[in-house]
Amino acid sequence: MMHMGIEMAAKSGKTQSFEAALAELEQVVADMESGKLTLEDSLAAYKRGAELLSFCRSRLDDAQQQVRVLEGSVLKDITASGDANSDR
Repeated sequence: MMHMGIEMAAKSGKTQSFEAALAELEQVVADMESGKLTLEDSLAAYKRGAELLSFCRSRLDDAQQQVRVLEGSVLKDITASGDANSDR
């Protein structure tokens, strides 16, 4: 029965969001930790988990880069206004 869920998840292709991928990854891990999967199902779950992990890491890296860009912009604005105030 769990085999079908793993197959269906793997066939679904792209995950729509980070949150959905993380939830699916957590379910895959729980299924594997339960010890109830067959060897074939465990291998399929491991493969899907690796795909989800890669996707989540990529999304987190993208988000981290966006934060760096935003922080850089904010710091530039603060520095620019601080420089203007120091001329008084």
